[in-house]
Amino acid sequence: MVNASLPSDVLQAGRQAEQEGDLEQALARYDEALAAVPADDEPGRAAEILRAIARVYHKRGDYLDALNASERSLEHAERSGEPEHVVAALNAVAISAQYRGKLERAEEMYTRAAELAESSGQTAMAAMVNQNVATLASIRGDTATALARYRRALDEFRRNGDRASAPYVLTNMALAYAELGDWPAAQASLNEALQLADESGDLAQVAMIRLNKADLCVRLHQYEEAREHCDRAFEIYTRLESKSGLAETYKCYGLLYKESGKPALAEAHLLMVVQLAQECEDPLLEAEAEYERALVYLGEGRNRDVLQALSRAQRLFNELRATRQIADIEQRLDRLQETYLQVVRAWGESIEAKDNYTAGHCGRVADYTCLLAEAAGFSGRDLVWIRMGAFLHDVGKTAVPEAILNKPGKLDEAEWAIMKAHTTVGDQIVGELNFPFDIRPIVRNHHERWDGTGYPDALKGEAIPVTARILCVADVYDALTTTRSYRACFTHEEALALMDAMSGIDLDPDLYGIFRARVLGANPARAATPAPAPSLH
Repeated sequence: MVNASLPSDVLQAGRQAEQEGDLEQALARYDEALAAVPADDEPGRAAEILRAIARVYHKRGDYLDALNASERSLEHAERSGEPEHVVAALNAVAISAQYRGKLERAEEMYTRAAELAESSGQTAMAAMVNQNVATLASIRGDTATALARYRRALDEFRRNGDRASAPYVLTNMALAYAELGDWPAAQASLNEALQLADESGDLAQVAMIRLNKADLCVRLHQYEEAREHCDRAFEIYTRLESKSGLAETYKCYGLLYKESGKPALAEAHLLMVVQLAQECEDPLLEAEAEYERALVYLGEGRNRDVLQALSRAQRLFNELRATRQIADIEQRLDRLQETYLQVVRAWGESIEAKDNYTAGHCGRVADYTCLLAEAAGFSGRDLVWIRMGAFLHDVGKTAVPEAILNKPGKLDEAEWAIMKAHTTVGDQIVGELNFPFDIRPIVRNHHERWDGTGYPDALKGEAIPVTARILCVADVYDALTTTRSYRACFTHEEALALMDAMSGIDLDPDLYGIFRARVLGANPARAATPAPAPSLH
């Protein structure tokens, strides 16, 4: 015969262990309580215990296990027919889905929970659900709506004396205030949240709030205080054995060291984030860490390392976009690609600095290339990557001696061989960077010729990658209209006459026709001032 008091007693013991931060003990007690519940007689009690189990998994960062436990809780709650259990289970499923990046599922569950809570008179639970809905509005960039919902939820928590829920909504309010640049309001919200969390003794909540305080301190250049908050969060998450919490803490340390001018320490801590994020199967955190590593390398002028880290971040963000797991993924990709452009532009300009006669060449070729690519049908982010390829098309010239680059006369056979090798050297360099868009053909094949007489692969006609053919047209026009070490520049009209003769021999005749008619037009003034770069979208 089952002891009817056992689930309540063991459940209370589990809650006590959870509050004290002993998550393994809490999970053991909750499992024991669940096993003691009759299979069919008390579905409401089973739903309650499964929610507690989901909560512990969530605190440990085991979001998939949390989602599974929440869904089991919902099954039992629906069998019980008790609205309070159904609302709580729906909310638990939504939270777990949100942390797994399933935002559409989360919104569906929150909506159902809010409707049922309001119709059944559960005002306190309705407030909880509505503040969670506000987090989705915040993720989607609707900060004003999120803040209004947070305030309403906080008022309801205060009326009900819910001191356990108030710290979460106060923390979310702080993030919204920070997004709006209202630093005093953000600090006040976090201070109140931390006070309430300390009073309740919820260690996971305390650690979460301290990390948010640390992040705010970093933004305000209060580095010593930020370090203190990180140290306290690290102690708590170590005690809780929370890999996800430790990963977030290492990330905060990395940002702190990056902003305070300690790049070696920043890099080391961000590498720990990558490792822990992989163990926790958290691709968003891993992508964010790779992006921050790129910024550390950028500050040190380590162009290759920057681009490798950005490429890893781009791959992860693209995977998240493919599964529609992150609502603001396009904004994140925009920010990442802006950093990409900053780096490749600077690298391209540094390459030009070796050649006395090519100042501004990469920028002009990039402009012409993108204008022609757009006229030829490319659009959106493809244009951004084509621009990057244009900036890096001569990256292999880093291996060419300056004496050869700036030689006033004709190159001899050995010198010409070295010069031509810049295409294959560039291809090797770019290949090592693992760009998510294949810019290697631009770098390797921009000196191929339509009739097959180019280098390095003697490709002919449409066997030449189209992006390389596009850049070839742009590159030839800019080369003809600028002074080189071995000749003076041609006028716009002279350049077009020469290119007319090259069409169908050196240049793709269709692409050249588009370039002549739609990019340059009949006005030489347009050729002197290329149009602005196309936008990211």
